[in-house]
Amino acid sequence: MQNVPKLQIAASVAIPPALAAVAQGRDHIKTSEFAHAVSLATQTILKNHCLTGECYGIRPVKRGKFLLWPVAGIAQVLNGGA
Repeated sequence: MQNVPKLQIAASVAIPPALAAVAQGRDHIKTSEFAHAVSLATQTILKNHCLTGECYGIRPVKRGKFLLWPVAGIAQVLNGGA
């Protein structure tokens, strides 16, 4: 099986203020909140996840019927670490 490089999340990532307002202290956010944070449509995020299993190198956690995206990974992408 081929090794695919994964997004390495640093222990201390600077979270942008707008993302911090959306996350409200949570470690994971819903797909709609992730889409709003990166200025994309929710369906675009879902399509990328469906085709590749990730979006911008971030893999979500499935809880019930929700895909939950790690705030630290989103912050790293928004800070130019993708």
